[in-house]
Amino acid sequence: MSELKTKTRLLPIPLGALAGVLAAVAALAAGHLVAAFVGLNASPYLAVGNAAIDLTPLPVKTWAVDTFGTADKAVLLTGMALVMLLAACLAGVLSRRKPLAGQIIVGLFGVAGIAAVMSRPDLGQLAILAPFVSVLVGVVVFTWLHRILLPQTYAEPVEGTTRRKFLITGAGVAVGAGVAGLAGQSIGASKDAEGSRATVGRLVAARTAPPIPADADFAKFGTPRFLTVAPEKFYKIDTALVVPQVRIEDWSLKIHGMVDREITFSYSDIRNRPLVERVVTLTCVSNEVGGDLISTGKFIGVDLADLLNEAGVKPGAEQLFSTSVDGWTAGTPVPIVLDPNRGAMLAIGMNDEPLTVEHGFPARLVVPGLYGYVSATKWVTDLELTTWAGRQAYWLKRGWGQFGPIKTESRIDSPSGFAQVGTGPLRVSGIAWAQHTGIERVEVRLNQGPWQQAMLSAEVTKDAWRMWWLDVDVPKGTHQLFVRATDQTGYTQTEARADVVPDGATGWHSVSLDAR
Repeated sequence: MSELKTKTRLLPIPLGALAGVLAAVAALAAGHLVAAFVGLNASPYLAVGNAAIDLTPLPVKTWAVDTFGTADKAVLLTGMALVMLLAACLAGVLSRRKPLAGQIIVGLFGVAGIAAVMSRPDLGQLAILAPFVSVLVGVVVFTWLHRILLPQTYAEPVEGTTRRKFLITGAGVAVGAGVAGLAGQSIGASKDAEGSRATVGRLVAARTAPPIPADADFAKFGTPRFLTVAPEKFYKIDTALVVPQVRIEDWSLKIHGMVDREITFSYSDIRNRPLVERVVTLTCVSNEVGGDLISTGKFIGVDLADLLNEAGVKPGAEQLFSTSVDGWTAGTPVPIVLDPNRGAMLAIGMNDEPLTVEHGFPARLVVPGLYGYVSATKWVTDLELTTWAGRQAYWLKRGWGQFGPIKTESRIDSPSGFAQVGTGPLRVSGIAWAQHTGIERVEVRLNQGPWQQAMLSAEVTKDAWRMWWLDVDVPKGTHQLFVRATDQTGYTQTEARADVVPDGATGWHSVSLDAR
């Protein structure tokens, strides 16, 4: 017996791994609950995810958007969950004799959470409580479960009563974590942005957009509808892991920096001003040639220039540095936002309704002719007039271009790539865009044949896309269709392919087809 007592009792690998997972789940749930009171982005899981997005190298970011599109954040969160699961299992396995290794791993995750929270520009000092409580709960729960499994040092296997006690306790930890996590989610959502949105009521413009004619699109030929009415079909690219929940009573817009007078507007200040309505096509700089990160909406709000002129923009101001409620930033050239012919807006509605929460409620920027990364700040809450040297916006720091003008481009929507078609006349259709310049013509070419001019839809505004169609005679065999657009300055889009980085893709879109 004395020889047995000198041997250290070992924790079974499956139970050790389970202890690590339960401790991790309890830690994350506790942190999420505390974050509901100090800022949802202080939740360690979300804070680390946001930090991962901010620290990811530009080529990896571009690859993620190209590969996963709007599901890139879901993929990130899933990947993080798997990494944490494996680390939690490892913590348990390395603690078969003593809990120290597991405690260190839990502590390292806590340090990462604290560092991530401290780096967030949208969180206050109290936000650090969330990762601190998270790591404390994780260490305590892991140590507690470990002691239940190893109450003393004997070489014989864990007894049945100890197993049962561990499983009962573990089940209690799991239930408690579930309750804490759900409570945190419920409290965090109690700001009820959707409920606040419902109180806005109908938005009526004093200056309405021109009516959209019946021939503004060729949907019956395969193009999109002119207006992207369904919010879920309007492209959405941003860095927010969790959609910010902002009530109109909590929202304000501060204009400051190089101005004669600092001004702060409430939502009612904006809502009660004469509203203007404009049709604008928004385009993401990450849109590949032929991509679908482009949509058109009817936006309603106020002229951004009017708000800035009330503050009095000082000479020398070069950029309008806008900040979202979640800390994201963009820089827009001042001459463009002050140009009365440009139509830059602070928008509070889209397609006859208040902005959806996902698309920036209560307010966002809309600047025709510029890619979204320099012009379309959602959940905007701060506008600073400054110089380019004075502040660097989110994407500018990461190597993207400074000004972001949208390039003249076109796309084939029908037929789709690698389609099998019949010989003879084939109807080809698609879209073209050159926001704030306007499309003059669109041409289509079969293989290396002559360019043929397509029929254009009615021009609603130079700030919106135009649809086109053309019947092409297709002989039997494998072929390639090309499209190019010419804008109203006379510029014809280049054949030369360019990547989306640093200021948008270029090149002719083409599709292959098989005629039988």
